[in-house]
Amino acid sequence: MARFRLKSCVTLVSLALLLVIITLVLKALAPEDSPIDSPAEVKINLRQAAFQNQRDFNKRPEETKMSDPVESDMDTELQSTLRKFPPPNYYLHAFYYVWYGNPTFDGKYIHWDHPQLPHWDAKVAQEYPQGRHKPPDDIGANYYPSLGAYSSRDPSVLDAHMQQLRTAAIGVIAVSWYPPSTNDDNGEPVDEIMPSLLDMAHKYHIKVAFHIEPYKGRDEVNMFTNVKYIIDKYGDHPAFFKYRTNAGKLLPLFYVYDSYLMNSEQWAKLLKHTDSSSIRDTPYDAIFIALLVEEKHKREILTAGFDGLYTYFATNGFTYGSTQRNWASIKAFCDDNDLIFIPSVGPGYIDTSVRPWNFKNTRNRINGKYYETSLSAALESRPDFISITSFNEWHEGTQIETAIPKTGQTVYLDYLPNKPTIYLEITRKWAAIFGGERQRWQD
Repeated sequence: MARFRLKSCVTLVSLALLLVIITLVLKALAPEDSPIDSPAEVKINLRQAAFQNQRDFNKRPEETKMSDPVESDMDTELQSTLRKFPPPNYYLHAFYYVWYGNPTFDGKYIHWDHPQLPHWDAKVAQEYPQGRHKPPDDIGANYYPSLGAYSSRDPSVLDAHMQQLRTAAIGVIAVSWYPPSTNDDNGEPVDEIMPSLLDMAHKYHIKVAFHIEPYKGRDEVNMFTNVKYIIDKYGDHPAFFKYRTNAGKLLPLFYVYDSYLMNSEQWAKLLKHTDSSSIRDTPYDAIFIALLVEEKHKREILTAGFDGLYTYFATNGFTYGSTQRNWASIKAFCDDNDLIFIPSVGPGYIDTSVRPWNFKNTRNRINGKYYETSLSAALESRPDFISITSFNEWHEGTQIETAIPKTGQTVYLDYLPNKPTIYLEITRKWAAIFGGERQRWQD
């Protein structure tokens, strides 16, 4: 019996040694740190990963959590950065321009070389300089950006902009947009920039709305086509801004610049439920916001079937819509007719670098006081949203983007004695006030 146990022990030890040797050989044959999965397991894992990635990409904005799980050192660093910023206020929108270019990214300067526009009266025009600006020292603006004569295609610029926007607690940028292969008179097509912009905005939990410009030949038919294009191409991106209406619908929001250039009958064909060619109750239905310039436009906007109105201009008194003392009555009109009211505020206005004869419409910043007065007036009207003109419309001097003092042949204004971030800080303060007031109105 003892000999049998001894033989059994020897056999068991031998088997154990054999298993150890086999295991070591297999490990030597496999790549270092590689899991040894069967082909079926690998296929299942890849399918699960692809499904998860697609599901994450297709999340609607309201489904995207602001504290997604950290998955890498880069994510950890970004989350740490985001925690330094105030939460974004999605009821605070800023008009944003992607029409800038420079030789490094675009082969030439775009928009920074903006021409000096002549006055419509030939006699007056003779009294002022004409010609194009010559960047980088001479740009078409009265202030000089901290980032220099940048390109909107530069990823580092987009990243810096998103950080500035988050510093200001701005939740939505309304991007100036032209259909593919079209552009403004002084620029190049911008639609190709949108994918990069949406990705960068999503990185910083900022949403993107489209500010549809008055492109050549705009009418109710191609408006439908272009809205369809935008929603089909960008509508599933997590940074694409959508708003839940009082009726419970989750819809994109479009600003329509110079909407008055089309008459209300044309707009009604697109925006009224009663027309057979209407966009309403289709997969491309949306919230359409018209530009209010003259007082008579209120009734025309209502007749056209728009969902709301905005005022855009940062010059108090320039138009009926941009005159702050009118905002209370405009809001009352909107309330009576179930329209969204979005007053537009700005830090000041000066465009004499591109319209050298337009001193009349200059509005001095007064070290931030003009901006704060505008924000206070907007808040008093109890608006649905507040829009800021602008983040970076440098030609008209309405930017809140950081600017620096610059000396040379061209004389530039600056934000002194304040810091380059002064207008971001003011915006941040009022974003918090606006958030608190909205909560109080709802209570």
